[in-house]
Amino acid sequence: MEAFARRVGWCLLAYAAVAWVPWVTTEYHTHVFTISLYYVVLAVGWNLLAGYTGQFSLAHHTFAGVGAYTSALLVQHARVPMLVGIVAGAVLATGLGYVLGSLCLRMRAIYLALATWAFAESIRLLVTVEYQVTRGDLGLRTSLLFGTPRATPYYYLFLGLALAAALAAWEIVHSRVGVFMRAIRDDEEAAAAMGVDTFKWKRVAFVVSAVFAAVAGGFQGHYIGLLSPAPMKFNEMATIVIMVIVGGLRTFFGPILGAVFIEVLSELLRGWGEIRMVLFALLVIAVARLYPGGLVGMLGLAVQTVRSRSPKSPVGRSTRSAMRSTKP
Repeated sequence: MEAFARRVGWCLLAYAAVAWVPWVTTEYHTHVFTISLYYVVLAVGWNLLAGYTGQFSLAHHTFAGVGAYTSALLVQHARVPMLVGIVAGAVLATGLGYVLGSLCLRMRAIYLALATWAFAESIRLLVTVEYQVTRGDLGLRTSLLFGTPRATPYYYLFLGLALAAALAAWEIVHSRVGVFMRAIRDDEEAAAAMGVDTFKWKRVAFVVSAVFAAVAGGFQGHYIGLLSPAPMKFNEMATIVIMVIVGGLRTFFGPILGAVFIEVLSELLRGWGEIRMVLFALLVIAVARLYPGGLVGMLGLAVQTVRSRSPKSPVGRSTRSAMRSTKP
């Protein structure tokens, strides 16, 4: 319990450390950082499933859409409070994740990816054609959580959500459940032979990642103020995958760094249109080939290099002593 309290303290410190951002940036830049934090939650959730459990789902973005549309429709038609709508979206995503996981998680590799992609496309098409309910491509107007479209209050909201998602992921990864997840990723047959219920824990990871996405999608829907099927297209899923791989798949901080880096870079390259995705694809290939650890791996290597060259570093002292001992 003391360790958990200490981690909560670190999260509060991190919150305070970046709380100044809206004070020194424009509303546009604050909006960009807010969307970056939204993607942090999605990337952290998908990394739990793909990075730590080894299950490559292509329906993660769909659960964000499910959370957003569920909340928006309940608020509009049932007049429920927005927070209740967001919770309802998370509950529906839990149910869908449980059912989809039960149907698909006995599949592996490309078959799992194709099955989840088919589910994602089915939901997107359903949202598109049910015009009377969802307004289709015209868009469904949603209530704003704070009653204003200004990005500043939502920045603080999504900063808290991102830190909460990171803390939850840390607790999962460093628990007994996390051990089971990594065992399944590394060798599912060996894990089953050791008595791990691999199907059960894969389904748990699938449901948890779906909840992460649904909660983020629900809050994001009440920030943007307009929902459409466009964010449920495959490009959105590809963006999440790129964020995690560039940041560092199977690392804890990789999805956080990757989400912020790719979203900011995407805004800088907005004038390039869809060519951005080609550039991101090339970036993924380069990272996978040269630095499989992603940005986290690069930063770790840079820190190690600096330490090895520092006169006060034990590594640096031993290296120089060895060099001097070899001189004639």
